[in-house]
Amino acid sequence: MSVSPSYQTFVLEQLSRCGLSVHSRSMFGGVGLYADQLFFALIADDTLYFKVDDTNRPDFVARGMGPFRPYGDSVETMGYFRVAEELLEDPEELRPWADKAIAVARRARRPTRRGGGA
Repeated sequence: MSVSPSYQTFVLEQLSRCGLSVHSRSMFGGVGLYADQLFFALIADDTLYFKVDDTNRPDFVARGMGPFRPYGDSVETMGYFRVAEELLEDPEELRPWADKAIAVARRARRPTRRGGGA
């Protein structure tokens, strides 16, 4: 899961051009991307992936973008989908996709309320 410095810089610059304040952190050979302390994207093997759930996954599937597979061709996937290169090339197109991924990360971070007890 190596990430070249030039690709990482390119992704950060494109997200910055979208008006997002994003920072990166190395992790397990890849790079995690954070907005407002929310882990919303990752870079692995010079490919950008955004966090997904049921609200935005259909958008990725409709464009033919596949899930992040941390173990190669294994069936095991994670809750991240590949971002199409044409989106990454166009900050205006990229921004709504990034916003949705950040919203997914925000929802995932919320503590769940446990019912019960009087």
